[in-house]
Amino acid sequence: MSESIQYPVSPAAAGWKDVPLPFSLATRVGNLLFVSGQASTDENGKIVAGTFEEEFRRSLENMRNVLKAAGSDLDKVVQVRSYIRDAANVKLYNELYREYFSEPLPARTTLTNCLPEALHFEIECIAVI
Repeated sequence: MSESIQYPVSPAAAGWKDVPLPFSLATRVGNLLFVSGQASTDENGKIVAGTFEEEFRRSLENMRNVLKAAGSDLDKVVQVRSYIRDAANVKLYNELYREYFSEPLPARTTLTNCLPEALHFEIECIAVI
């Protein structure tokens, strides 16, 4: 049996006026939702620079908006992949992460020293609907 692929989140549903880049905010296969990388962007997709903490929080809220628009939420996330520009922020990242995710924690991969100067943080996830 072949699973159908759906793209359940429109830019407007996630709080975006338009997606300026060529990607889907989320892709659904069965009851799994794959959320594209979310960074510290505003409703026009423009980067909102700030401290690591500010960018982390905006990125998580953007991800939460996409999850909710597709019928899921942070408590349904099963895997997270995070990108941190400066490895010196990993300790703060772990502290902030626990504000958004609780036990049992999702599976997680964290990559450091991998983002352009314009971003401190980006996050993507897989969640259950």
